[in-house]
Amino acid sequence: MAPQASLKEQSETSLARPCIGFLGVGWIGRHRMQAILGAGAVDAVAIADASPEMASEAAKLGPDAKLVSTLDEILDHGVDGVVIATPSAMHAEQSIRALERGVAVFCQKPLGRTVSEVQAVVEAARKADRLLCVDLSYRFTEGMRRIREIIASGELGHIYAVDLVFHNAYGPDKPWFYDPALSGGGCVMDLGVHLVDLALWGLNNPGVASVTGKLFTGGAPLKDTATQVEDYAVATVELETGAVVQLACSWRLQAGREAVISATFYGTQGGVSLRNVNGSFYDFTAERYWGTSSETLTTPPDEWGGRAAADWASRLAAGERFDPAADHLVDVARVLDRIYRR
Repeated sequence: MAPQASLKEQSETSLARPCIGFLGVGWIGRHRMQAILGAGAVDAVAIADASPEMASEAAKLGPDAKLVSTLDEILDHGVDGVVIATPSAMHAEQSIRALERGVAVFCQKPLGRTVSEVQAVVEAARKADRLLCVDLSYRFTEGMRRIREIIASGELGHIYAVDLVFHNAYGPDKPWFYDPALSGGGCVMDLGVHLVDLALWGLNNPGVASVTGKLFTGGAPLKDTATQVEDYAVATVELETGAVVQLACSWRLQAGREAVISATFYGTQGGVSLRNVNGSFYDFTAERYWGTSSETLTTPPDEWGGRAAADWASRLAAGERFDPAADHLVDVARVLDRIYRR
């Protein structure tokens, strides 16, 4: 006769797992769906995508999920959380609709096209007391986690300079990326959001004193952000700590490799850097510097791509509600707005 389950085990198995809906299941949406379901903490109950083919492909990951057509149909299934991976123009409105129905949200970046959109979503999450997270996935690389720990320890002294780069040899393949009304901007909105996030998050969210930036398209200064998006940008962000952050990002730069990605923090007692390996979008190494000496902190492989999504799912399953750290999303959006001179 099998031993009787303990009271603790009986209690745990009686708890209902959160039910999740997935809105937008293109390549990145399916990848995040796979990571979320792989965490084993939630169940997929509804899937919606404008493409029936994409929805059917996603259904292979969650065969018990219902294929529906809209966000409202997902919400009508009584979901506890929704994962949003739709075009950028829809993120804020869809997130707010879900939050107002009492549903937690995990959204692709950017959460909104402007700081006002992002602020509205964060306030909706606060009011609903629901967990809101955005797929700022580079935070979840092993290297960046180690770098943040070292910075927080104070071992590097005063951090006074941060250099960040994200050059993508390709451009987005969806037309809406090139329409500022739909995308909110070009490479800064697409790639620069990660850089700004890594700088502010890595330094434990210092205040921002000033922001300046230059935007280019086709090798010339961008003249009208209402009709064009930038494919190259540089910006300088001065922090209230006295540190200066310099960033550069681009699409289709003649860089001789697929991608150039790095985040380097310089302090009075040393430095740390995350950088991609051999032009890879996925493989990173982290290093620590003293003068002319260096130490390797982390090396590939590191399966980091879906960690942000899996972390949200696990936190949701643990019963977490609104996290005030979501206010950081507003800080990042405010810097982007100032780069765009909005």
